[in-house]
Amino acid sequence: MKATNVADDVTHAAVRLFAEQGYANTSVQQIVEAAGVTKGAMYHYFESKDDLLFAIYERMLSLQKSHLDEIIARGGPVEDVLRTACVDVVETSIEFLAEGTVFFRSQHMLTEPRQQEVVRRRREYHDEFARLIQRGQAEGLYRADVPRAVLIANFFSDIHYLSHWYDPAGPEDKTLVAEQITDLFLTGIRRTDA
Repeated sequence: MKATNVADDVTHAAVRLFAEQGYANTSVQQIVEAAGVTKGAMYHYFESKDDLLFAIYERMLSLQKSHLDEIIARGGPVEDVLRTACVDVVETSIEFLAEGTVFFRSQHMLTEPRQQEVVRRRREYHDEFARLIQRGQAEGLYRADVPRAVLIANFFSDIHYLSHWYDPAGPEDKTLVAEQITDLFLTGIRRTDA
């Protein structure tokens, strides 16, 4: 086994076990046995089970934030930029559906510093996303009669609900679902008199 795969092997094993039996009911010993590594190898990458749970979600957060930064940096009309950002966050949430599901089910078990770090990281994404909507409102494209926070919560609640109905093995293609959710959101925030 290559050393570079240890962290991935441990992460995949942890996601599977956390999903099957819950975070609290899964021991470090079970994780390392499922990953086929030693505790020492796991602790080389993760300081604790708490660190591992955070890492599961942090990987998705980092990916989504780097994608958002790239999308914004490319520029273009705000409608195109926001649409691309929305499709991306839905697609990546589907790609990391198991990780997101495990995390949201167990995040309350993180230590307080880790919970604060999650809030900070999510806020970074949220603020960039909110600036796109604000830009569209300033250009007269998006409705301003509903608070921006409500518009954003409406979109992200759809994403957080994916784990309740989306089946990667089902007939719905992730890109099609991402486009449909995005279209519903953008139609809902567009000014009808624009």
